[in-house]
Amino acid sequence: MNIFLKAVFLFTGLFTFTQQGQPESDTFCGIKNTAFRAGEAVTMKVFYNSLGMYIGAGEATFTTSLERFNGKTVYHCVGDGKSYSFFDNFFKVRDRYESYIDTATMLPLKFIRNVDEGGYKIYNNVTFNQGAGTAVSTKGVFKTPTCIQDVVSAMYYARNINFDKYKPGDKIPFDMFLDDEVYHLYIRYIGKEEVKTRYGKFRAIKFKPLLIKGTMFQGGEKMTVWVSDDPNHLVLRVESPISVGSVKVDMYGYKNLRYPLTSLISIRGK
Repeated sequence: MNIFLKAVFLFTGLFTFTQQGQPESDTFCGIKNTAFRAGEAVTMKVFYNSLGMYIGAGEATFTTSLERFNGKTVYHCVGDGKSYSFFDNFFKVRDRYESYIDTATMLPLKFIRNVDEGGYKIYNNVTFNQGAGTAVSTKGVFKTPTCIQDVVSAMYYARNINFDKYKPGDKIPFDMFLDDEVYHLYIRYIGKEEVKTRYGKFRAIKFKPLLIKGTMFQGGEKMTVWVSDDPNHLVLRVESPISVGSVKVDMYGYKNLRYPLTSLISIRGK
């Protein structure tokens, strides 16, 4: 399940780029939310493949609500992940990620990471001062660039990107704060295609995030993400090789989307 949360949240890279004809990351400051609304709830399931067959390993739910934080109206976005009982015997996971996102700017004001993965526990509580360019975490005060994102806010932020502005192969940069470090990231827009998931068949937008090479994921642009080709830009599928085998994450259920899911061509089995 830690595999799942990394696959869905961490579009994490180590390389900055400034390429002629590509937008700088600060051009995305002040992006407006047109993709989701308070009350949205999405269920995702993760499947693990090591011997040629995908096996259900766990699931996560993503919810949004409208709240007040430090005098501002915010989206409280929460991702809860857990392994299934069978996999608990091998590696029990109970993860919770939270972000409080300013509705006016789509920038995070607070981020909480509370995870328990096989008995390894991490708790980090970060408060962002976007104006001052600082992040105050459980371990100290850190300088941040303009328009910094956290791992949850980045996912909702990415859903609001207007992919029609880009050509296949273009890179879309942004900055993320994680584990008391700033990462300069990008996603590469691949194009549009139809994708079949365990939920159904969709018209989709396809892109690849740059990943850090680590103990689980291969470095580079190995991960592939599909989002719905409609105004929701709902995450439909994530695929990635890992150190042993591969993972596939599919959207399995949703409610209270902002728009009809017009990208859905057919539901599986119907």
